[in-house]
Amino acid sequence: MTSPSTTTPPNIVTNTDSKRKRTKNRAYKNLQDQLQTTHPKWKSQTQQQIYSTKLRQALTRVNTSTTQRRGKAVREAADKALAMTAKGRTRWSRAILTTRLKLKFRKKKKQKQRLTASPLNRSKKSRINVLRLKGKVVPSVQRKVKFLGGLVPGCKKEPLPVILEEAIDYIPALEMQVRAMSALFNLLSASTSGAGAGVGSGSS
Repeated sequence: MTSPSTTTPPNIVTNTDSKRKRTKNRAYKNLQDQLQTTHPKWKSQTQQQIYSTKLRQALTRVNTSTTQRRGKAVREAADKALAMTAKGRTRWSRAILTTRLKLKFRKKKKQKQRLTASPLNRSKKSRINVLRLKGKVVPSVQRKVKFLGGLVPGCKKEPLPVILEEAIDYIPALEMQVRAMSALFNLLSASTSGAGAGVGSGSS
């Protein structure tokens, strides 16, 4: 007697592929709908004015001597103003607001570890980390999810649905931040050039 064939019928394969396509299309449509409902909040002129006010207040408190530290302080002030505009209602805004406290504790811990750690212990730790990395094989999808989670504050260890939900709100907020900072830069440039022209005409 001949054994029954174990091959999958072609109609079942096509049905499975069509179901996957429908699922992907549905997820893409849901993502588009969420982007459309989220964008107006950060595209409104009122929201940009609120952020611009908070940004100017934060920048007036930035006072550093070196150019490198000043640039970092400006970025931190801009991000903190953005998180305050979001009122801590999202995971990424809460993560930005709590970053400064975490950094202070981490600096203290690193200083203590540097004082107590010996060169032998450091070499052992580096070898262990390299061996662990060699043993890990991360699929491409997981790498992309991990990369996206690293871009959105507070989402490094979160699942994909949470990362997407936060990214849908975080990306338009960043776009609004760029628009507000560009407008502020243009305003400051115009006032500086106007003041220079006034001084030049007065001296002549």
